[in-house]
Amino acid sequence: MFVIAEQFQRRTSVDRYAAMRVFVKVAELRSFTQAAAQLGLPKATATTTVQDLEALVQAKLLNRTTRKVELTPDGLSFFERCKDVLSDIEEMESMFQTGSAEIRGKIRIDMASSLARDVVIPQLPKFFEMYPEVEVEIIGVDRRVDLIREGVDCTIRGGPLEPGLSAVELDWGEVTIVNAASPVYLKKYGRPKDLDDLKNHRLVHYATVMGEVPDGFEYFDGERSRQIKMKSVITVATIDAYKAAALAGLGICQNPRIGIREYLRRGQLVEVLPKFRPAPGRNARIVYPQRRFLAKRVRAFIEWVTPILRAYFEGQDA
Repeated sequence: MFVIAEQFQRRTSVDRYAAMRVFVKVAELRSFTQAAAQLGLPKATATTTVQDLEALVQAKLLNRTTRKVELTPDGLSFFERCKDVLSDIEEMESMFQTGSAEIRGKIRIDMASSLARDVVIPQLPKFFEMYPEVEVEIIGVDRRVDLIREGVDCTIRGGPLEPGLSAVELDWGEVTIVNAASPVYLKKYGRPKDLDDLKNHRLVHYATVMGEVPDGFEYFDGERSRQIKMKSVITVATIDAYKAAALAGLGICQNPRIGIREYLRRGQLVEVLPKFRPAPGRNARIVYPQRRFLAKRVRAFIEWVTPILRAYFEGQDA
């Protein structure tokens, strides 16, 4: 990869930065057609630009088929470097800009679909009033996104921090996870009083990849997490479907209290087995690819969304 980088620096027959932007967009969208449309270029121009770039660095960066476009191993390394270089250039170009109107460009953000729908999107008009030249793209998928490979600027998530990523910690307590079921379900199956009762109950199974073996009923025994296999009539792959299944009386769900607190308040869901809750979830954090400079538009979004998330998470047990 170092040889490729040196060759890239020496040769100047291609507009390197423009070519990097085209390459990065194609890699992010995995499509020459979509990338060309977003960049306002003919598809042939995007294709030729990437071909010239590959000739310049003397490496195959993309594998192309009639159905998809994927990064090669060299392409992935080059993609990561390109993102850093382009980010540095944007930062240098804007380092003396002070007004909010000078902050512009697209921010690509990942977060849980329910968090996007219920918390962030309703507040976005205020963000756009402050930064009218910024465009926001929210992915909102219920899976763990690869920030670097998928070209995501930041995400809101818990769990361990992977190599190559940095984070803004949102330190205001652990996330309480509760066991809940609908009154319709409890009327049919009764209210479980202890773990032995679960053999006569059903669990809504959640699997991020359909076909994988779903988790069982999880509880924390004071020292470690344990699981009990339970019957189920439904397996879902999204958070919204998970809640809907519980509300429909299809089984017990195990959900962060904050995500179902309105249903609990209204009596649409009822907490069961409070002594056998799962271990608390890890506090959320705002995660972004590790770079020397963070683009001003990304920094502006993080600074704006942090107090909104604070208010939301602090009210988890309300």
